[in-house]
Amino acid sequence: MTRSGTGATAPKRVRDSRIVRARLLIRRIERVVDLNYVGLVVAGLFFAWSVTPSLLPRDWMFQGLISGINAAMGYGAGCVLEWLFRKFAVPRIQISQPPDWVTSTVKIAVLLTVVGGAGYMLILAAQWQRQLTTLMDMAGTSTSAYLRTGGLSLLVAAAVVAVFRSLRALVRWVARQLNRWVRIPRTLAPAVGIFLIAFLTVTLFNGVLAKALFAVANSAFSVRNDQTSPAAIQPTLPERSGSPASLVPWKTLGSEGRWFVSQGLDANTIGLVTGRVSEEPIRVYTGLESADSPEAQADLAVSELDRTGAFDRSVLVVVTTTGTGWVNSTAANAIEMMYHGDTAIVATQYSYLPSVLSFLADSTKVAEAGKLLFDKVYERLSARPMNERPKLLVYGESLGSQGSESAFDGIADIRAKVDGALWVGPPNSNRIWRQFVSRRDPGSPEVEPVYADGLVVRFAGDSGDLAQPPRAWLAPRIAYLQHPSDPIVWWSPDLLFSRPDWLEETRGDDVSPEMTWRPVVTFWQVAADLTNATSVRTGHGHRYGTLVLDAWAALLPPPGWTAQDSERIRPVLDALDDYEREAK
Repeated sequence: MTRSGTGATAPKRVRDSRIVRARLLIRRIERVVDLNYVGLVVAGLFFAWSVTPSLLPRDWMFQGLISGINAAMGYGAGCVLEWLFRKFAVPRIQISQPPDWVTSTVKIAVLLTVVGGAGYMLILAAQWQRQLTTLMDMAGTSTSAYLRTGGLSLLVAAAVVAVFRSLRALVRWVARQLNRWVRIPRTLAPAVGIFLIAFLTVTLFNGVLAKALFAVANSAFSVRNDQTSPAAIQPTLPERSGSPASLVPWKTLGSEGRWFVSQGLDANTIGLVTGRVSEEPIRVYTGLESADSPEAQADLAVSELDRTGAFDRSVLVVVTTTGTGWVNSTAANAIEMMYHGDTAIVATQYSYLPSVLSFLADSTKVAEAGKLLFDKVYERLSARPMNERPKLLVYGESLGSQGSESAFDGIADIRAKVDGALWVGPPNSNRIWRQFVSRRDPGSPEVEPVYADGLVVRFAGDSGDLAQPPRAWLAPRIAYLQHPSDPIVWWSPDLLFSRPDWLEETRGDDVSPEMTWRPVVTFWQVAADLTNATSVRTGHGHRYGTLVLDAWAALLPPPGWTAQDSERIRPVLDALDDYEREAK
């Protein structure tokens, strides 16, 4: 009997010991990390949302960074909800304290559910990533590789929470000092401490810290601006800025400016491609170091246009560059080959910083630069008789499109001054673009809007869209190139709390049908996509490739230009683009 009783109670003792060990483990974890289980549940929810499809594919490492930040935000939100419940609900309702075993069981269940749910979502996420890469004709990821996202997310979330807790400890310390030395009541001291730290942080960031950060960034990128690719050799042709005959010294052009003026095709090469005798195309550029002020830069650019005889060419293109002074070589080469070199292109540099940093540091610079250059060129052009003026085109890509738009009040002003406008990958904050999209014809989607029946303005994600709607396209024409998957086009602060039309309507052809809007989370996901905007294949994201050729041919084609002519030069443009990616 004794032996039988002992055998019957042994499994129970084992189970009890396991439960005790589990409880002890949970208590140790709680003592070390001060775990909030409501916060953990909300963090798991935010993590799950963050691995749902965004606009662009992501590798496991990048996704881990983004998901960790989202999980940390969710944890914070859960902590606030739990505090509000304890503060305002618990005193008003009668809740008896549950037994320890119930509390421990619930906590274990929460941990297992969150971990299991995260693992399940990562398996689904790997499938969604493969679906998205298939839409963009890219190599997909494996499920086993994508599971690593979970571990990295945990580390990132823990780091973010640790920073927050450090700030919380600082607030409490300040509150104690205020209570001790200034005699502020204990109940009021924490709020005053939060206000003081927030005030000092914002003031410091907006003032000293922000200026210091951007000064350091500007200094760092100015060093890069001084670098010159071995493939960028000073031009000898007088039609190029930076040549011995130029008013603009070669060394002042900056890295992007030196590349632009040195890499253009000469007349002989254009003639070999087009089969016709060609002229030497004119490329004019002024860097930040070429003059003492933006206005002086624009004046110098116009003087260069005069020197090179640019106002006697068939076409003159005014380009507003991106932040670092970059000009899309494909766009420049395309218009030059189309017009057999009878062209002039002018651009100026307004910043050392990449577009994103330039936008944050001083978004007025690009607007000032775009307007200054265009107004100076237009003023000089207007002094010539109408029949002695070249066709005037404007071009801008990404932040450059925003600066280029800034030269005009609206559609009437554009059509009165230019013979065509091409703006590529416009940021969502572009003023004129936003007006066209928000006033689009009823029934047309935001990703492929139709404005005023397409009579003047058209939007295209591929060459076929330029012919839509199949009605007359009145000159002067305006074209916007925008991919449904380009985060630069679709990112906006409105994503924080407002569902955009492009996620309410039918998705674009390269956007996952599984992508849905979530408050806050979608904003951060698309913001993260900004850093990957050019990491996809041409034809998706912020890579427009030779679609700019089709746009030029639709906006202002030379007499007799055909689709066969475009196909003849397209492989050359692709080869030049590949060369630039390798050589720079």
